[in-house]
Amino acid sequence: MSGAPTGEPPQRNRMPMLRTIAGVFDKSAAFVCCALVTALLGCVSLGALTRGLGEPLIWTDELSRFLMVWLAVFGWVVASRKRIHVRIRFFQDLLPKRGHQATELAIQSAMTLFGVLVTAYGAGLIDKNHDLQATTLPISMAWMYAPMVLGGAITALQGASEVIETLRRRFSPPAAGEGTIVE
Repeated sequence: MSGAPTGEPPQRNRMPMLRTIAGVFDKSAAFVCCALVTALLGCVSLGALTRGLGEPLIWTDELSRFLMVWLAVFGWVVASRKRIHVRIRFFQDLLPKRGHQATELAIQSAMTLFGVLVTAYGAGLIDKNHDLQATTLPISMAWMYAPMVLGGAITALQGASEVIETLRRRFSPPAAGEGTIVE
């Protein structure tokens, strides 16, 4: 039979577009991390310099706290997206293939749930703090918690995609030559 299959699922056509969107997101997150590191370094340096000159700018401490939270969350997002977060697989790698896959499903399902819970908790913190102003800055304290929603949502989406990928590998037919006995 020649030609393209007639019943090709529409999701296959969307995969390059999703990869492009994910790539743009990943590059944007890395850029934001660089900008946050630069801003944090500048803010802390300015605070140390003005303190050393005897005329401290008190808002630098509070801004540094905001920037550290944002940087930590964006670092978490970048590490999750690149799959470079800390993970010890020693015991998991000792398991047989099915046990390894079951453990992977459990871990990624737990990560998905964790992401959903962080997102919900972060949204609650934003709601509770939206009317409180920071002590030395003219911004709402909700901005301190806003990145938690993003970090939780990305963690939930990343975990869910890993669950789907693990299930796809587990239930997909073996590739040619894989799992066949040649005599």
